[in-house]
Amino acid sequence: MKKVAVLLFNLGGPLVQADVKPFLYNLFSDKFIIGLPTPFRQIIAKLISTRREASAQANYRYMGGGSPIVKETEAQARALEAHLNTTPGIMFKAFIGMRYWHPFISEAIADIEAWGADEIVALPLYPQYSTTTSLSSFVTFKATYKGKAPISYVCCYPENSGFTAAYAENIRSALSGLTDLSSYRLLFSAHGLPEKVISGGDPYQAQIEASVSQIMAQLNLAIDHVVSYQSRVGPLKWIGPSTDETIVVTVKGGKSPVVVPVAFVSEHIETLVELDIEYRHLADKHGAKDYIRVPVVGVNTAFIKGLADEVHKALNTDADIVADYSCQACHKQCAKQRGF
Repeated sequence: MKKVAVLLFNLGGPLVQADVKPFLYNLFSDKFIIGLPTPFRQIIAKLISTRREASAQANYRYMGGGSPIVKETEAQARALEAHLNTTPGIMFKAFIGMRYWHPFISEAIADIEAWGADEIVALPLYPQYSTTTSLSSFVTFKATYKGKAPISYVCCYPENSGFTAAYAENIRSALSGLTDLSSYRLLFSAHGLPEKVISGGDPYQAQIEASVSQIMAQLNLAIDHVVSYQSRVGPLKWIGPSTDETIVVTVKGGKSPVVVPVAFVSEHIETLVELDIEYRHLADKHGAKDYIRVPVVGVNTAFIKGLADEVHKALNTDADIVADYSCQACHKQCAKQRGF
């Protein structure tokens, strides 16, 4: 029986308070995050991780001292593995490889080799492709893996019907019982990026908009909506509008925000602290009548099936890189265009 390893890429996060500083250092020393040459990038990463350690630790204390992202990703891996193993003739095993903290991609590779995979499907838990997320993980994996098993990369799946159906389902559930949808606005909040990343050819923003368009079509409700971007750091100009400013505008306009973390598939600091605590406080401060945060898709059955569909698609094509997005609509930074 053929053995197929599915490697799920994710950001990672500190497991305990002592992990916060080295996690931040790893994040900001990534050349896809800060594009300075060595050793200047490492110097900047050390400064940022030192200065932000205390405030970041305080935020992680809201979650018990560390991030739940590994536990959440592990649950997704087991759910996907169970779904895939209904396929006759193939044995699937899902592994998780975090980019900036344990279990690192290198650790996942060691586990995959020990298992003896005949084939590998590299599957980012980033539905929308960006050089700062998916490509960074792909490059790290390719530089580290020295085995001979064939590899298929799932580039992106912003319009995957399982992913978008899962979010439509979660939104309907969050809105159930509300009698006047005209007094609410959906805020599809995604992690932001500097404008120069997008102008350099990164398709992330276009793919966020593609996800939102399909979710709204599946939702089929008469409710106002807007796309916004959160988690801005540093002095560069970022894509907008920003989620915090959009919340204020929404509340001042007499509507209550319903925040949908459209670029996130697992709960972590950006959802549990930034959205649930900081932005809720902001909405309350400006007099919001209500504030609703839609849960991430997590192990939603439709989402897990959507991931399984991506795996099967990768296995059933001769292409090294597969995508659920029109390559003609992509830009020069996508994995295919870069000749990855």
